[in-house]
Amino acid sequence: MKPIRYTIVPKQPAAHLFEVTVTVADPDPAGQRFMLPVWIPGSYMVREFARNIVTLRAFNDAGRKVRVEKTDKHTWQAAPVKGALTLRYEVYAWDLSVRAAHLDDTTGFFNGTSVFLAPLGHEEAQCVVDIQKPEGAAYRNWRVATALPEARGTKRYGFGEYRAQNYDELIDHPVTLGKFELATFNAHGVPHDVVIAGRVIGLDMARLSADLKRICEAQIALFEPKSKKAPVDRYVFMTQAVTDGYGGLEHRASTALICNRGDLPVQGRDALTEGYRTYLGLCSHEYFHTWNVKRIKPAVFAPYDLSVENYTSLLWLFEGFTSYYDDLILVRSGLISVDDYLGLLGKVIGGVQRGSGRLKQSVAESSFDAWVKYYRQDENAPNAIVSYYTKGSLVALAFDLAIRAQTSNRKSLDDVMRLLWQRFGRDFYRGKPVGVEEPEVEALFAEATGVQLGDLFAEAVHGTRDLPLETLLEPFGVTLAPEADKSGKPSLGVRVRGGADCTLTAVHEGGAAQKAGLSAGDVLIALDGLRVTGSNLDTLLARYQPGAKVEVHAFRRDELRTAQLKLEGPEVSRYKLTVADQRPAPRKARERWLTS
Repeated sequence: MKPIRYTIVPKQPAAHLFEVTVTVADPDPAGQRFMLPVWIPGSYMVREFARNIVTLRAFNDAGRKVRVEKTDKHTWQAAPVKGALTLRYEVYAWDLSVRAAHLDDTTGFFNGTSVFLAPLGHEEAQCVVDIQKPEGAAYRNWRVATALPEARGTKRYGFGEYRAQNYDELIDHPVTLGKFELATFNAHGVPHDVVIAGRVIGLDMARLSADLKRICEAQIALFEPKSKKAPVDRYVFMTQAVTDGYGGLEHRASTALICNRGDLPVQGRDALTEGYRTYLGLCSHEYFHTWNVKRIKPAVFAPYDLSVENYTSLLWLFEGFTSYYDDLILVRSGLISVDDYLGLLGKVIGGVQRGSGRLKQSVAESSFDAWVKYYRQDENAPNAIVSYYTKGSLVALAFDLAIRAQTSNRKSLDDVMRLLWQRFGRDFYRGKPVGVEEPEVEALFAEATGVQLGDLFAEAVHGTRDLPLETLLEPFGVTLAPEADKSGKPSLGVRVRGGADCTLTAVHEGGAAQKAGLSAGDVLIALDGLRVTGSNLDTLLARYQPGAKVEVHAFRRDELRTAQLKLEGPEVSRYKLTVADQRPAPRKARERWLTS
C-alpha cells in the first residue's frame, strides 16, 4: 500500500482557514471514499468536525477536476479515476480548546481528527504530512511543535515533512504553530519538551521543567520500577496560555493543555500557588494517560471507531484512576505536602457529596452514558449524574486503601496498574492491540494483589451508596469529617452565575430553593425586599441564621414570582482529612501509601 500524502498550510490566518490536501496514489477503483472523525479520543462526545470543512474539491493527477459528492455528514466519495487522486479543502479553525483546531495571526493549533480526512481502506498506509509556513514576513519566526517524527530533511521544530506509520498515529499527535517558549529536560533518559504558547510575563521555564521532570520520573518508575523505561522515545507538553481557560487532552507521546497564564510559575517567586499546583496536577493527569488509556485501553477502543460513539462502562478505571494518581504523584514526588494532598482529597470528596446524582447513577453507568450525559450536562446534572472522574478517583482511593490494609502494604493499586501495563499496554503498538474486557477487571485486581474485593468492588463500581472512606482511612491514621462553609452563612441549595443579575444555574434536589419552587434559570431579584445581585447574595445570606424564613422575589422568564423559603444550615463545602494517629503502625502505613 502506497503512502498517503498530506499538506497543511495556514492559508488565511486572519480568516482562520487551513488549506489541506490529501493525495492517494492508488485510490479505490470503484471511487475513493474519505471520512473525517466525528469525535476525538479522550473527549467522549460527538463533535461533528466535518461541519468546519468550508470547501472541498477533487483532482486527478493531471490536475483535472473529479466529481466528488458527500454521502453522509462526514463522508465524501470521489468518482473513479486512473492514477492518483487529490482532495483539496479548507478547514475553518476558530476553536481555542484542546479538542479541535485554532488559527489566527498569532498562533495555530490542530488535532489531526479536525483536519485530516481518512481515505477509507487505506487507514494502515504510512502517512507523510507537509506542514507549511504561512506566507508573509510576520510569520518568519514561527516554529512547529509536535511529537510526530520528522521526515528526512526536516529539522526539529521546523516546517517540512513529518511521518506516521498509519492514520491512527497521524491523528494522535497534535501540532502547535507559531512563536512559543521552549525547554527540554530528560526523564530517565528520555527527552521531554515543554512548549508554552501565548504571552506570559516572567515565565520560569527552568522551574517548570524541573517540576515536570519529577512528575514524569515518578510515573515512569511506578510502571517500570526496575528498568525505568518510558513508553515513548520523546514526549511533548504543549500549553496554550490564555486569560481564562483550563483543560487537557492526552495523546500517545504528547499532551495538549490550556491554562490561565497567571497559573504558570514566575521567575523569582518560589511559592507554590494554588493555580500552579492545579496546573501541575493537570500535567500529571495527562502524562499518566500515556500508560492508562493511550496504551492500556478498554477493548472497545482497540481500535477506535471514530465514525460513531464507542460505548464502555470502564471510564471510571481509565479516567477515574488517572484522576486519583495525578495528585498522588505530586505528593509522592515531593511537590506538595501531605497536608496539601489531604486537603485536595477533601475537596474532591466534598464535590462528590454535594451532588445527589451520586445516589442515582453508578460510575459504570456514568462511564457508559458519558456521550449523552457527562459531556452534555444541563442544569439538572448535579441531581442526576455522578462524575466518573471524581467519583472514579474515590473508587481508586477506596481500592488502594483496602488492598494495602488487607496485605499490610505488601500490595497496592500500583500492582494492579503494573499488571494492566504488562498485559495490555506495554506491547499495544507492537502487533495486534488487545484491550481490557469489562468482565475481567475484578479478576485482574485479585490476580495482581491476591485480594478479593468482593462487595466493595460491586458496590463501588455498580452501586450508588457512599464509599466507606472513613473506615478505610482508619488503619492509616487519617480521620475524615465534613467541613461546613467557614462563614457560617445559611444555604439556599443553589448555584448562581455572578454579575448584575443573580441567575440560578443549578438548584439542588431537596434544598431550600427547590422546596420553595425555584428552578434553574430563575433570576433572584430580592430577599426580604432587598435587591439581590450575583455579587451580593452571600453578603445578604450572612445576615440570616439557619432556619430563618425569607421572602424571595424572582423572575421566571418575564413572570414575577414570590416564594417563602426556609434557609438551611451552612453548606458542606469540603471534607477535612486529618492525620490523627501518629503511632508507628498507622504512621508507617500512611508513609507507604503516600510515598510508594
